[in-house]
Amino acid sequence: MEYVYAALLLHAAGKEINEENLKSVLEVAGVEVDEARVKALVSALEGIDIDEAISKATFAPVTVQPVTKAEVAEEKKEEEKKEEEEEKEEEALEGLGALFG
Repeated sequence: MEYVYAALLLHAAGKEINEENLKSVLEVAGVEVDEARVKALVSALEGIDIDEAISKATFAPVTVQPVTKAEVAEEKKEEEKKEEEEEKEEEALEGLGALFG
């Protein structure tokens, strides 16, 4: 993903997206450069109008619903009930084991 970000950074800065510039950005960012990935990205972006591609990209809105204290408390109660049920099952199985022991 950092390779794409580096290409977008070069584009935003008005610089040419070529292997040398892409490597420079990645190295400055502390990324270990993979020559094959750099070549593949530069090749893939050849002839692509990045501004047009960005304008046509679809972005899904992300909505976050706040969690209330009541929901957290209810979730804890459910977990406790499950634990109690599991303990009861274990006790019942121990009792059955005594029949055959």
